[in-house]
Amino acid sequence: MKQGQGRWTRLLRRGTALFLTTVTVWVLSLTADMGAAAETFRTLAESPAFVSAALRAELGSLPEEERESLTFWERLALGQSPTLSAGVGREAADVPEVPSPSPSAGEPDDPEDPEELPAVTAAPEDIVGRTLLPVSGDGYDSAQGVYIENRPGLELDVAAMAQAELALDLPEEGPQVLIVHTHGSEAYTPDGTDTYVATGECRTADKTKSVVRVGEEVAKVLTEMGLTVVHDTELYDYPAYNGSYDRSLAAVEHWLAQYPTIQVVLDIHRDALIGADGTVYKPITTINGESCAQVMLVMGSNALYDHPDWLGNLTLAVQVQKEMNTLWPTLARPIGLRENRYNQQTAPGAMLVEVGSHGNTLQEALAAARMFARALGAVLLSQ
Repeated sequence: MKQGQGRWTRLLRRGTALFLTTVTVWVLSLTADMGAAAETFRTLAESPAFVSAALRAELGSLPEEERESLTFWERLALGQSPTLSAGVGREAADVPEVPSPSPSAGEPDDPEDPEELPAVTAAPEDIVGRTLLPVSGDGYDSAQGVYIENRPGLELDVAAMAQAELALDLPEEGPQVLIVHTHGSEAYTPDGTDTYVATGECRTADKTKSVVRVGEEVAKVLTEMGLTVVHDTELYDYPAYNGSYDRSLAAVEHWLAQYPTIQVVLDIHRDALIGADGTVYKPITTINGESCAQVMLVMGSNALYDHPDWLGNLTLAVQVQKEMNTLWPTLARPIGLRENRYNQQTAPGAMLVEVGSHGNTLQEALAAARMFARALGAVLLSQ
């Protein structure tokens, strides 16, 4: 394009911008009180900032921060003109213009629009909180304050396990701890801004709101304590739930082959507690003034499948439970010893960790995760 033609084109486009601005304000006046419209027109016409913004928007060089400095009416006037609004945020005058989307074709432009803010909700008031602690030793194998619900009925010496040397050899170099989530879509009761798109009852593919987020908190604390952690954030129960343990087993074996230094494998879940009448319960306590979910260690055995090192895993769980009891006496529920293995045959320090239940909030679970991780780290670093 020749220089003279370019100058005339720019003048024509600037004139068009001002014409469209005038027409926009006139249209606004038809839907408002005429006195207010006249005042609005006069204010806009006398505003050097608005006139400058209108020309710069038409030329495609109005940055978003300058647009936000305008008044509501000035932004509205710009937004009502496809020619002007197309220039907002563009970097050069000769960038091709694109039509502005209609209000129903996209999200609102204003980031402070309430529809753009995170949804806020409140946990239902009918969820019943309980601090789940043994009231007696009946039905448990116990010693030194550690209680084990021994469902398989296997012979246990809890006192010996509480004092035994752990069968762990933590290396100074390389990862020592692996965190996985067989049921990574397990989530908590939405509360505050901890809301999510559900994929089931208290389940979500949003890893920032599920037990994957809890695993991240555990990894963070252990790392701060000087341990090296691998956190596998894959969802092995979504979109298909069946076969999740097979998929997580393959993942654990992959990580162990890649990092033979790993000694501890944590499979982090959350529980689900529902009474016979449908009442939702949550294991909860208060520690240092903070509402905190309770933690339950679920341990496998050789009752059904080959698992020669199950006592070594259980010994670690007993000592971690003892440490939790020492630091925070109401944090831990009794250890659950079960017939299945839960992939714990893969490592000498494998544990399944239930952090709260679906009735807890994410914040209660995160508080519990931090405390559990401190207790685990203290045990591992004392070896």
